[in-house]
Amino acid sequence: QVQLVESGGGLVQAGGSLRLSCAGSGRTFSNHFMGWFRQAPGKEREFVAAINRSGGIQFYADSVKGRFTISRNNAKNTVYLQMNSLQSEDTAVYYCAVGSGGGSLRLENTYDYWGQGTQVTISS
Repeated sequence: QVQLVESGGGLVQAGGSLRLSCAGSGRTFSNHFMGWFRQAPGKEREFVAAINRSGGIQFYADSVKGRFTISRNNAKNTVYLQMNSLQSEDTAVYYCAVGSGGGSLRLENTYDYWGQGTQVTISS
């Protein structure tokens, strides 16, 4: 059974940093692209970042570009999200996702597997 488990969320002051991890199990994801989405209270889930199979190409939402960095370690079946210069608007539940088919990496329905999410709260 495929599982994605996020970790690293928490409470941090504005301007601080957090590093999220998402570890996969049940299959190897080296041939899959991986992404992060987030859902703030009262809002729809939105794209944050994605990375291709090799890790050589990354995509970011405009709102996080220059502050967040996505990376992956295929040997560990893990994707990371380094978040710097955090702002109150970054408060949300963060989800990792994995997919292997076609479509835009910015769209939820492109992904096949999802984690349960990890809460990130930024205090001002």
